[in-house]
Amino acid sequence: MSLIVRSKCWVEDDGALVLSDWRVDLLAAVDELGSISAAAQHYAVAYRVAWGKIKEIEERLGYPLLEGYSGGVGGGGTRLTAAGRELVARYNRFREGLAELIERRFRAEFGD
Repeated sequence: MSLIVRSKCWVEDDGALVLSDWRVDLLAAVDELGSISAAAQHYAVAYRVAWGKIKEIEERLGYPLLEGYSGGVGGGGTRLTAAGRELVARYNRFREGLAELIERRFRAEFGD
């Protein structure tokens, strides 16, 4: 028998989901790709779903994560605010090495 441990982490506020790996990755994709629609397409979800999840995060945290910008040859777009970028960075630091830590703890209790 070869047991494999799986885990997921998320952040709640009063029982409501605020942050998860997927939500934070979606925010990062908006910043990288320059629009909510491009990020939604990247993750194969409807624009309305992506926009709704981001609005839920903003409402729970109480500050804006996105800002629109205009100009350039391709027109405007959307990017993360400074607070949005900091949130993504902090969450990514939190989850860095988490899977390895869980694996080590699991192996300590259940062996190889």
